[in-house]
Amino acid sequence: MKFRGSSTRDDPEINLIPLIDVLLVIIIFLMLTTTYSRFAELQINLPSASAEKQLDRPNEISIVMAANGQYRVNRRAVSFTSVAAFAQELRVAGTDLKEPVVVINADSGVTHQAVVRVMDAARQAGFGQIAFAVEQSAK
Repeated sequence: MKFRGSSTRDDPEINLIPLIDVLLVIIIFLMLTTTYSRFAELQINLPSASAEKQLDRPNEISIVMAANGQYRVNRRAVSFTSVAAFAQELRVAGTDLKEPVVVINADSGVTHQAVVRVMDAARQAGFGQIAFAVEQSAK
């Protein structure tokens, strides 16, 4: 009695077509649900260093930020209540200036968020050139 039909066995096959279909569906799902965040861009023109100190800067708006939260725009004390209000203060300070450059003098104890808010206010006021004042270290 022979219970086995034939001695040849079929090789098992792995069908890749359903796997490819599932992967394509996953890729399409990820492409549709992924959010591409676009951060608000601030165009910053970094100043170039020179050996001579420029004394005449007629188109500069100077912002001084102290660590205790005090702000000064062109040596005038200003309170920072909101970004929009500070942007209005910057517009007033730059009314008579042609293509003004905003120079931020921030204390080392000022938070990064405070500097970013001032930069955002400068962008809202329409000023595209921002520079940061730093101390030169002695070598």
